[in-house]
Amino acid sequence: MASHSVVLGVGGGIAAYKAAELARALMEHGVEVNTVMTGAAQEFVRPLTFAALTGRKVITEMFGTGSSDEVLASSVEHIRVAQENQLLVVAPATADLLARFAHGLANDFLTTLYLAFQGPVVLAPAMNTAMWNHPATQANIETLRRRGHHVIEPDEGLLACGTTGPGRLPEPQRIGYFVWRILAQRHDLDGETILITAGPTREPLDPVRFISNRSSGKMGYSLAEAAALRGARVILVSGPVQIPAPDGVELMQVQTASEMRAAVMSRLAESDIIIKTAAVADYHVANIPRQKVKKTAMRLSLELDPTPDILAEVGAELSRSGSGQLLIGFAAETENVVAEAKRKLQAKHCDMVVANNVSADGTGFESDENEVVLALRTGEIIPLPRASKRALADQILDEALKLRLALHQGR
Repeated sequence: MASHSVVLGVGGGIAAYKAAELARALMEHGVEVNTVMTGAAQEFVRPLTFAALTGRKVITEMFGTGSSDEVLASSVEHIRVAQENQLLVVAPATADLLARFAHGLANDFLTTLYLAFQGPVVLAPAMNTAMWNHPATQANIETLRRRGHHVIEPDEGLLACGTTGPGRLPEPQRIGYFVWRILAQRHDLDGETILITAGPTREPLDPVRFISNRSSGKMGYSLAEAAALRGARVILVSGPVQIPAPDGVELMQVQTASEMRAAVMSRLAESDIIIKTAAVADYHVANIPRQKVKKTAMRLSLELDPTPDILAEVGAELSRSGSGQLLIGFAAETENVVAEAKRKLQAKHCDMVVANNVSADGTGFESDENEVVLALRTGEIIPLPRASKRALADQILDEALKLRLALHQGR
């Protein structure tokens, strides 16, 4: 017997035939697949294909056509299907479906089911490049992301219409693996709101130059992805980085330390856990020249002022309020890692500090791996051995939940 069950919503696009491969991929993971097809989808693939693959009834219309009892039962079937399945995946998610989902329109079984569904939603868009890039589609995508839905970006390549660009349905195996990761994840962060800062800040010297650092944002983005997959509502305040935001995360993009501070303080009250991974630049130019400073003048000394200490300000605010919110800071060090973590823990009123030696080979800035030490307000020091930043993200969240429980029990 399958341990997981999902609804596979099939939209009306040429990529609908790939949804049959997705159904097979999900079943290979032991997932029970219940297919719902729009009327347009049936123009591309017959329902019998999915019925034969899944061994399950395929839902194709809102109301039955049999006896009055069958029609009555079908009129509430979308509620039953919503309650009996753990996840809704829509592939292909056409521009029309995305628009109807975003605006709450319910004029067929799939869109009605969507409104009744309370579990994770995975959307795999597929359409013409111009349709994907259209401001209306992008606005709808942003709306759905803000709801916490997972959007798998379409692949780029030659499309059925003959154009080349983004719009291809991602490979079914990739979508299936993504869905399986969500199903296999713990949901111990359901109902939590986690505010995460990531990446560097850039402090302008003039209109073309800036002060920054080597932070890639990978650790913060890994934490955002892990928290979202474990059920949290994630607000990600990010400096300029070269990596896409994780699916299901609300992204707030900033450039400077002052912009990051404003974003953090505006969302602080609604956050249960605050994780400050961002490498905020320490100094900025208070009076930025309006024009580019010419090279001949670059030997002039710079007058730099400290940027706002966001972690210290948040720590002081939470300490005064006694709100019970958990604050986690990060410390990038080159020596005396444990001692500096303990110092920062006290000075910034943190509940946990995650410290690492950024001078070590193969870890820290720009790397996919890290090796860190956790300093906790309980006095514990927990070393986490070298691992991928994604694996460490889950370990840090595990320890954060344990710490919060210990702190609450100690009150």
